[in-house]
Amino acid sequence: MVAKMKSHKGASKRVKITKKGKVLADKSCNNHLLTNKGKNNKKFPYGKELSPAYSRTLKALLPYGL
Repeated sequence: MVAKMKSHKGASKRVKITKKGKVLADKSCNNHLLTNKGKNNKKFPYGKELSPAYSRTLKALLPYGL
């Protein structure tokens, strides 16, 4: 029996992999002091697509695409 691979829990909390395989990261500046910030800044918590080099690294850390 082959053991399952474990996903990197720190990476799984910080990024999301879409169905097409894009890696989206959390937007920064979205946790406190939100009254001073605009509506469009706060609207989508996941929005920044990472570069292909980071994407390859993170896909290795998340084998099941969490």
